Amino acid sequence: MTDRELFEAYRNDVYYLCHYLLQNAADAEDVCQEVFLKAFQTDRSGIERIKPWLIRIAANQCKNHLGRRKLGVLKEIKLFLQQAVHATTESADEAVMRMEGEQDLKRWLQKLPVKIRIVLTLRYVHELSLPEIGESLDIPLGTVKSRFNAGLKQIRKQIAAESRHNQRGAECLE
Repeated sequence: MTDRELFEAYRNDVYYLCHYLLQNAADAEDVCQEVFLKAFQTDRSGIERIKPWLIRIAANQCKNHLGRRKLGVLKEIKLFLQQAVHATTESADEAVMRMEGEQDLKRWLQKLPVKIRIVLTLRYVHELSLPEIGESLDIPLGTVKSRFNAGLKQIRKQIAAESRHNQRGAECLE
C-alpha cells in the first residue's frame, strides 16, 4: 500500500478519533498530520492490520498532545458529530431533548480519566469491539474490559448523583 493509498483509506478514521479526543479541529488536524508522517516514515511491511496500528499511533499522539497542553483530561467528547443528518425532521421539543442529552453525556464523559474515556470513545464512536480496542491501544483484553466497565460504573454513579440532586431541588419548588 502506497503512502497516498494509506492516507486516503484511513484519514477520516484517524482525524475523527483525534477530533473526539482533543475536542479541537485545529489540534486534531495537526495531530492527524503527525500520525501520518510517523506512519509514512515507518516500514509497514510486517504490519498485518493497518487500521488498529494507525489507531494506536493516533491515540498515543493524542495522549502526548494532551500532556503537552497539561490538561491531563479531555474537555469533551461529542458522540454525535459523525451522526448522519436525521432522515426525518425532528420537532423543536425533540431537538431540545437531544441537545440536552448530548450535553449531559459530554459532562459525564468529561469527568472520566483519559484512559477510560479513550476506551469508551473507541467502543461507542468508532464502534470497535473490545478485542479491537485492546489491539489498537496495545493493552490486554482484560484491561480493556476493566476500563470499559469502570467507565460505565462511573457514569451510572454520576447519573444517580444528579438524579438525587434534582429530586432535592424539585422538593424546594413544592
